[in-house]
Amino acid sequence: MLLLMGLAAPAARAQVLDDSTKVVYGPKTTRVIYEAEVLRDSTGGTPLDTTLTHFPQDRFWMHDTTFQQDLGAVGTASRPLLYQPNLQLGARFGRDVFNKYAHDASQVPYYDSRSPFSFFRYIQSGAGEQVFEFNYSRSLKKNFSVGFNYERIASNKVLATSGAGFGKGLVEHSNLMLYGRLQSESERYHLLFNIGNARHSGVEQGGIWPVRTRELPDGGTDSVTIAPNQLFNYGAERVYLTKAINTEHRDELYFTQTYRLLGRGLTVYHTFDAKRQYNSYSDQALQRLNSAEVYYPRVLFYPRVLRNTTAILDRAEFRQVENTFGVLGRTDVVEYRLYGRLRNASLATKTLYVNQFRPVRATTGDSLVQGAPTRTFTQAFVGGTVAFNYHKIYAVEAAGEYKLFDEYWLRASVRTGPLSVEALRSSYSPTLTQQELVGNNYEWHHLPGTATEFSNTSSTQLTGRLRFRLPDFGRFTQQHFEGSASLVNLANLVYYNTAGMPEQETAAKDLQIVHARHQVHFGRVGFDNQATYTRGGDVNGIRIPNLVTNSRVFYESYIFRKAMFTQTGIQVYYQSRYRAFDYSPSTQQFYQQDHFTITNHAVADVFFSADIKAVSVFLKMAYINQGIISNGYFTTPFYTGYPRRFQFGVRWNFFN
Repeated sequence: MLLLMGLAAPAARAQVLDDSTKVVYGPKTTRVIYEAEVLRDSTGGTPLDTTLTHFPQDRFWMHDTTFQQDLGAVGTASRPLLYQPNLQLGARFGRDVFNKYAHDASQVPYYDSRSPFSFFRYIQSGAGEQVFEFNYSRSLKKNFSVGFNYERIASNKVLATSGAGFGKGLVEHSNLMLYGRLQSESERYHLLFNIGNARHSGVEQGGIWPVRTRELPDGGTDSVTIAPNQLFNYGAERVYLTKAINTEHRDELYFTQTYRLLGRGLTVYHTFDAKRQYNSYSDQALQRLNSAEVYYPRVLFYPRVLRNTTAILDRAEFRQVENTFGVLGRTDVVEYRLYGRLRNASLATKTLYVNQFRPVRATTGDSLVQGAPTRTFTQAFVGGTVAFNYHKIYAVEAAGEYKLFDEYWLRASVRTGPLSVEALRSSYSPTLTQQELVGNNYEWHHLPGTATEFSNTSSTQLTGRLRFRLPDFGRFTQQHFEGSASLVNLANLVYYNTAGMPEQETAAKDLQIVHARHQVHFGRVGFDNQATYTRGGDVNGIRIPNLVTNSRVFYESYIFRKAMFTQTGIQVYYQSRYRAFDYSPSTQQFYQQDHFTITNHAVADVFFSADIKAVSVFLKMAYINQGIISNGYFTTPFYTGYPRRFQFGVRWNFFN
């Protein structure tokens, strides 16, 4: 890394200069273009973001920046903490716990730098968290550019670091992507493409095993269960699993092309998306609890064994090819996009050979047998968006998608000035994993057309939003406020129950959600406070804390004759108590539990960040308040969050 920085430094200082040594290319000449803009027939792009606001915040180190419930370490399984509506229709794999770390092909940034542009970022902590990313992009011709991106996300174990297992490593994730952009000289034709490859491997520990063995006065021993607030010994704690690994592979080829027929009023487009997702779970150290049990014997941590008593090896592979054809256009007043989509998909699963009543067979590849029968799908969708805008003070928009002939979502919104109102209605089927699974510890069948079929989940959401700039108090004061209030109704929700199996809740669920964010600058001092309050989030199928807040206060200044811009401050995340979902590693699903309550807790970080021309750095002491009220906190039942630690990061941009 030091060698790389040393070689890169002369290039960073030089940037791109003309004969008068004036910088020609830099952050202001580099534009970022996204597919969403091209599908609005616009390629102006947005400026490169070089601000310090997000860099020190670990929530923005990954591709999903929403608040998440995870297993307490970087790269572990996660799920959205707050309510999010589902707009994905049709056949969906339903293995989403590693989505946070993988690229979304439709959200890939394409760079228009007019010169070679590259950057790297490196983030490291004393607890083993690590993020490394290198990106390189260049224009081969005036209207053609290509680039590649490599990203590595890794972490070490926080729990049971001195016990048995595969060393100290916990997660190893890598993303490799090739991408490019092409447009014709007349700008009538545009092409965006990317080819992605993601590999994820994570050790599963099953959480802390709270049972301890103690000696009795008579020389015997017995077992005692330790209270959760006494389980913050981190590396010295004992965990359930020592030989379990989750593996995920993702491969994707994606491109969108547009061709302008009649100016900006009529453009045709085509999107192609071919992807594969492979998931595998293995555990070669099942521990039987009672050797005398023959029929469905019990093993440590897992529910009863259905197939193999010595090991678990469950695999699933989902493949999908989509073609979307549509038309779009816009004027100063009206904007529209209409499309049709054809999806072809398949799901195949494998599991280990049954050995319950036969001699034990080796757990090699030839002992794998098909789990559930392979399923194939051919599905058609139609959808679109129509919007009307009047001088940026009044806007009406309607959007939706319909799967032939049983699923849909519809959204309508009206905006006038700072106020907007939105209505969203949807009906969608369960995921393919919720419909059927055959594995070593679980088996269920809820296929369409059978007596145990699940009905579609339906949701209705009404949201009002308010966003405006507050009056300034003095010359150096700036204030911004945004808020929203939502009413959500969910019917026939499908979730994973306390047994870790899918269940449909027929009773309707109601949520009331209020969100607010206030930003204010008093000269060099800034405050950024946001909070989300959710009512109705502790019912069957839903587990959401009542209150989630994130607050930042910072001081900005220039030093070294304005050569360095700095931010120094503190950030506090707060979460109220709630009965969080538990996690099943063999099915890669979060499921409901009613025996463990995560107490309310706050996590405070102190940070210093600086920007020196093309280089941004930060230093941070995370969880500085550890030990003041509690010695730790849980993110998921029996999974602790990180202890206090030091973090640092650097991002370096090169414009030549």
